[in-house]
This record gives sequence, structure tokens and C-alpha cells, in this order.
Amino acid sequence: MIESRMYDQASGLRRMTQLTSTKVITVTGGKGGVGKTNVTLNMAMSMARQGKRVMVLDADLGLANVDVMLGLRAGRNLSHVLAGICELEDIIIEGPYGLKIIPAASGTQNMAELTPAQHAGLIRAFGNLQDDLDFLLVDTAAGISDMVLSFARAAQDVLVVVCDEPTSITDAYALIKILSREYDVQRFKIVANMVRSYREGRELFTKLTRVTERFLDANLELVACIPLDDSVRQAVKRQKIVVEAFPRSPAALALNSLSTKAMTWPIPHNPGGHLEFFVERLLVKRPQAMEVPYSE
Repeated sequence: MIESRMYDQASGLRRMTQLTSTKVITVTGGKGGVGKTNVTLNMAMSMARQGKRVMVLDADLGLANVDVMLGLRAGRNLSHVLAGICELEDIIIEGPYGLKIIPAASGTQNMAELTPAQHAGLIRAFGNLQDDLDFLLVDTAAGISDMVLSFARAAQDVLVVVCDEPTSITDAYALIKILSREYDVQRFKIVANMVRSYREGRELFTKLTRVTERFLDANLELVACIPLDDSVRQAVKRQKIVVEAFPRSPAALALNSLSTKAMTWPIPHNPGGHLEFFVERLLVKRPQAMEVPYSE
């Protein structure tokens, strides 16, 4: 019964987005503290400033911080939607330049622990969402939980944020290894974050590719080197993001460049090419469920 409802809802989600093509970008990294949320929010804000319709999904249900970093107050969050208290559109908060945020909850159960009924509820929530989007950016939790892996598998582009620390490189490799070997995700876009120079960023990328090229069948592309910049810390203290607070700072210029580049990335010719497949691939995991045909 639950599976049937899930597919009815998923079909509605497909119909909702037939006329629009939403680019889904998942920002992840394996290790915490590498700057995933900063990269996500600055990319989203830069895109919104250029007139794009952008939404950020805070996918860390246990340690949410997207709304806090923007100085926004969320009365309700994704946990209320999953509990059936309100609809998804009721919790969306709007930031500068029309940027929309789906806030998660802090100090609640992890997304990996959602029940099948909550999975179905999340599908229904997205199915009822009326917003037309150009970009959906997903800020994942740290680690390599099933839900983090699912968000990466469901997106069209996976941005892996890496710092020049042994643990960051090791965790990024572990994430890429699992996605590549077990889930057939082969393309990864690498962001070298908090580097002291472009050369250091290239060397960091080389360290990562030296291992992946030897042991994995994965294609890594260095798409940005974000400099170590105190302006980022100052912006966080103000509950702003650096592209807004210090638009001429080195970090802001690099993040703006990354955002402009991301807006030109082609949509791959695969089943994950539209928003309607995002939640379906994210939440419907059972093999027998995948064999059920869609009803149009």
C-alpha cells in the first residue's frame, strides 16, 4: 500500500516538472568542517543574484545550519513536514534575491532513520511543491551515510569539497570509492577549498587523483580553487555569506566564478536529468518497487 502511494505521488512529481528542467547539484565531502555549507550557500546566492530561480535543501536533518548562516529564522522545518504538521511550501523561507531555503531541523533524528511512511511523505511534499526552479542545491550531512550517498546518486552533478588535510582527502576518496564502485557514479567535480594558492589547489587535486586513477574507474574534474580568506570567517560572524558581505574578496570572486561555471554545466543524458527523478531515486530503494510502472 505504501509503495503504491509512493508511486502515485512520484507520478505527480513527474507531471509537475515536465515543462521545466531543474539542475540538481549535491554538495558533499565526506568529512565535516571542509566548508560544504559555505560553498553551497555562496553558489546559490551568486546564482540568485544573476536572476536564476534557486532553492537550497538543507539535507543535514540532525545538525541543520543553512538558515542560521543566513541570519534567517525558520519557524518550522522539514521535520514538521515529515510529521504531517504542514506542507513543504509552508516551511520555505526566502532569503536575499529570492533565494529559497528548505530548512532542516537541529537535534532530531537523522534522515537515514526515516520510516517508509516518512519517505512517502517527503515524496508527497515535493510533489505538491509548485515552485519552478532552475537550480536545486543540496547541502549534505558529513560522513558517508546511506542518505548522503542517496543524495549524491540522485543529483546530476556531485561537488566534492576537499581541504588540504589528510583526513579530508581520505574521506573524500572513501566517498568517491563507494559511489563509484557500488552505485556507478563516475563523474565528480572537485572543489579545493581553503587553499593558499591556485598551485596548492592543483596539488591537492593531484593527491586525490593519484589514488583514484590507480584504484577507481572515476572521472574527477577540478572546478574551483577557493582561497583561504579571512573574509569568509568575518561574513559567518555577521550571519552573512561572503559573496554578499565582501563581494570583492578573493574567496567571493572564486565562488562567483564557480557559480557562473556551474550554470553552464550541461544536463547529462541519464534518468537523473530532471527534478522529478531526484526524489524518486533518492527515496525509492526497494528493487521490487522500482519495477512498478509509472501511471501517467
